[in-house]
Amino acid sequence: MAVLRVALVQLAGCGRDLEASLRKGDAACRRAATAGADLALFPEMWSVGYQGFDAERAGDREAWLALATPRDGSWVAHFGALARELGVAIGITYLERASGPPRNSLTLFDRRGAEALHYSKVHLAPWTPPDTACAPGESFPVCTLETPAGPLRVGAMICFDREFPEAARLLMLGGAELILVPNACPLDDRAAGLGDVRVAQLRGRAFENLVAVAMANYAAPQYDGRSVAFYPDGTAIAAAGEAEEIVLAPVDLARVRAFRAAEALRDAARRPERYGPLADPAHPRPLAARGRRP
Repeated sequence: MAVLRVALVQLAGCGRDLEASLRKGDAACRRAATAGADLALFPEMWSVGYQGFDAERAGDREAWLALATPRDGSWVAHFGALARELGVAIGITYLERASGPPRNSLTLFDRRGAEALHYSKVHLAPWTPPDTACAPGESFPVCTLETPAGPLRVGAMICFDREFPEAARLLMLGGAELILVPNACPLDDRAAGLGDVRVAQLRGRAFENLVAVAMANYAAPQYDGRSVAFYPDGTAIAAAGEAEEIVLAPVDLARVRAFRAAEALRDAARRPERYGPLADPAHPRPLAARGRRP
């Protein structure tokens, strides 16, 4: 049986301490490898614990910007070397330094330490930093990840991206069989009257796109954990509680592919010629002026 064991790294972040996030992330990957993981996935923007800045505090924005790390810098490279050492693919997330505003990014290293995928968050939450201080990504790439279970087509979307069905659909159209979702928000937001709708949302993205989905969130008290993985048929593969833990999600690739083959006619029934308004920036946006801060 070809099984890919995805470790959902559900930990509390280390705030703005890059050295602490590197050490804690390194230890988490080693724990995941010992548990038999083939891939370790971190929550969103692990390098700075998804921390923003206080725009009213003098120099705070500049101090935050100084924490951005280059894609080819030593902080990111550490996890590439670690992937090679452990023989485990690592999906590491970070505030990425760029020529303009920084980006909210993920680099997926394969088990030999080579970069397999780089993705920057396309849909930026419009409320507060860090997202409002970042530049958006430009596309939804999909890679072929060589794993002990064989080659696998993998894509990523980050947190707020999952609010938009188009993100997961573009990944599916790119051939993704597994979507990785680094996350940083409440999953069971009863305070906002949402209940567990975000968990249900991930289940829906899996089913409607015939893909497996694996999401890693920050542990409580930063957020509320509940990292989860789903098969394309909506069945849960693994689910975490709220506390710090590393949850192993064993993804049976034969099961993923069998369901995709059985349901393939759903894709054949698509009518993209009818979907023009989805990609028309001039089309009216009836909710654009009614934004709500969570």
